[in-house]
Amino acid sequence: MSRTRFDITVPDLSGKRAVVTGASDGVGLGLATRLAAAGAEVLLPVRNPRKGEAAIAKVRRHAPDANVSLRALDLSSLESVAALGETLLHENQPIHILVNNAGVMTPPDRQTTADGFELQFGTNHLGHFALVAHLLPLLRAGRAHVTSQISIAANQGAINWQDLQWERSYNGSRAYSQSKIAFGLFGLELSRRGEANGWGITSNLSHPGIAPTNLLAARPEVGRDRDTTGVKIIRALSSRGILLGTVETALLPALYAATAPDARSARLYGPSGLAHLGGPPAEQKLYSRLRGTEEAERVWRVSEELTKVSIR
Repeated sequence: MSRTRFDITVPDLSGKRAVVTGASDGVGLGLATRLAAAGAEVLLPVRNPRKGEAAIAKVRRHAPDANVSLRALDLSSLESVAALGETLLHENQPIHILVNNAGVMTPPDRQTTADGFELQFGTNHLGHFALVAHLLPLLRAGRAHVTSQISIAANQGAINWQDLQWERSYNGSRAYSQSKIAFGLFGLELSRRGEANGWGITSNLSHPGIAPTNLLAARPEVGRDRDTTGVKIIRALSSRGILLGTVETALLPALYAATAPDARSARLYGPSGLAHLGGPPAEQKLYSRLRGTEEAERVWRVSEELTKVSIR
């Protein structure tokens, strides 16, 4: 089966400052490359400086004139998140685009962040919640587009309110779904509160469908020493152009949500193909688990309590 080729046009981003989390490889690196090629100044907040430097070299191979630089960030540490916030506030440059893309997926055994949260909930959701809180003055100054990358996993499972940190019974897949549901509810509530308070920001959601990224690959840092069977199947299907996307196509929904003039707040953008697994980016119906405003308000309130930061 031949692979369908498609792309989107990115507007001129000269004079814009963009921040992309999780840009050391995969979808995040592709997003950073496309934003830089369109003229944006792109910041890559990374945990591993060596991987970050390699990422910058890759960006510049595709966009030789790219204005791209590293900042330090470990989303699994609220202290690190606060430090990045302080650094960028000190630089005092408006942020026009923030893509909350970084994530960790299904460690085989329960792990915790530096602050004691279940690793996926703490990294995928709480770390980004705190990052937005610290950067809000700069986001408001840039009338930013904030795009939060969720997952098709947010269309299954639920938030485990009785055991939010999965201390009594850990299930990696369900904990991952919880983190993405909470993150999606946060992104939508950010839109509502931003509109109510006149913050001037656009907050929407994207998901990449399914593509051969490193989320399910061997990652010793999360206790996975070898590639999962799932990622092997995904690679095989993707390489044959069957149903799924590639890394290059999987980044397009987030790129569209963050840059397209007609990308709207409080909307979800994903692949438009069968079951939204691959295909060109388009707006799609919000997942049922993301439609409850009371649930979103609860996520917001609990997130403020856990991170000890407020978004005002």
